[in-house]
Amino acid sequence: MRHRPADEPLREVRPHPADAHGNHPTEPAGPDPATVDPAVLSALLHRHGWQRRGGAAGRYGRWTPPGPGGGTSLLVPESRAFPDSEDLLGEALVALSRSGTPSAREVLVGLAVPSDEIHWWRDVPSGPAGATPWTAEEQLRTAARQMLLAGALAGHGRAGYHGARHRRSAAAALADVLVGPTAGGHLTAFVPVGTGRPLCVRLHQSLNAAREAIDYQRATGGMDAFDAAVDAGVSRELTEALVALVRGTEGARIAVAWAPAAQVPEDCASAAEPVEFSPGDLPVLREAGKRYLRDEPSVPVRVTGTVVRLRRSGPRGAGTVRLRVISGAEVPHIRVTLDEEDYRIAGHAHLVGLPVRVHGRLESRGGFRRLTGALGVVPVQVDEAERDRLMKSLQEDLDFFEEACTGDDCD
Repeated sequence: MRHRPADEPLREVRPHPADAHGNHPTEPAGPDPATVDPAVLSALLHRHGWQRRGGAAGRYGRWTPPGPGGGTSLLVPESRAFPDSEDLLGEALVALSRSGTPSAREVLVGLAVPSDEIHWWRDVPSGPAGATPWTAEEQLRTAARQMLLAGALAGHGRAGYHGARHRRSAAAALADVLVGPTAGGHLTAFVPVGTGRPLCVRLHQSLNAAREAIDYQRATGGMDAFDAAVDAGVSRELTEALVALVRGTEGARIAVAWAPAAQVPEDCASAAEPVEFSPGDLPVLREAGKRYLRDEPSVPVRVTGTVVRLRRSGPRGAGTVRLRVISGAEVPHIRVTLDEEDYRIAGHAHLVGLPVRVHGRLESRGGFRRLTGALGVVPVQVDEAERDRLMKSLQEDLDFFEEACTGDDCD
């Protein structure tokens, strides 16, 4: 079995498919008009830049898409109180599905899956004829991905530096996030309310706390506010994401917009203003990141894991082992340096397919992947089914080794 290294870059958050709301341009697509709330549709249109330009008061509004030239307008009923309301909703949804306006698809996504929205904007200097560097979109997506991961990590607990802890479960929390296309330095992520509301709340709080801490430092010269900001979810991972977002721009903004189909979270403003960051904030953010990395304490742990690698420089003496963690730490693998006797015990446990238990301190240096002060290595008894599984895994590793090493390559 292949295990992805903990420090491997996180895969890009899944974009929503181009035909998520229909697979033929001439067919009615999108949500069922019978399930659409006219007030929610109007709120989404307004959020995504559509303009209301008249309409029969109290009955329907006429909405035109953003940008010059107008385009096809929509008639959206204000309620379902009139007999033709569902027909108007159906016509509006078909028009949105056929529209070439990027915001039309974003409105349909918000209707299909009630979602909180996270918006990022980067003000990138334009090149000749208003062109932007081709790397700008990738930089925006990378920074947004880092920021979502930082928000998910903050949901697992407060820490100035998370390192490899909880990274797999945090990445899994992003599985349902949909991401729209990048356009003009703007990117939108749709986070389903049912599964992702805590992530959005934590990210909203941490961004505001980071902004306040930066302002405090620039006004007083003190970094103390960053210590308190940890409670709001600010971490080295978030400061690194902000640096990646702002670097190379004239400024950047992030806004969280709550799903109109759900209630606004407690203690959150219904219409939150974008949080802005500028290149002048970069030195403070970098210093805060170093501070979090330096000050995050090591953690005493008792780890149970299976030995997957052993190494030492000679036939005797201390050696290093790599454990696949079963319990006791929130990382997939750790490295442990053991004295001769403990190394021998770990080697024997590996050969017979038993996990071991060891005490030590999980060091923040290296991302909480190293156990120091290790002592008391003991094999752990497991039931027959688990032992058979471990032995099968060991045999697969040995078979792979034999296939990879042939002839003189296996000295």
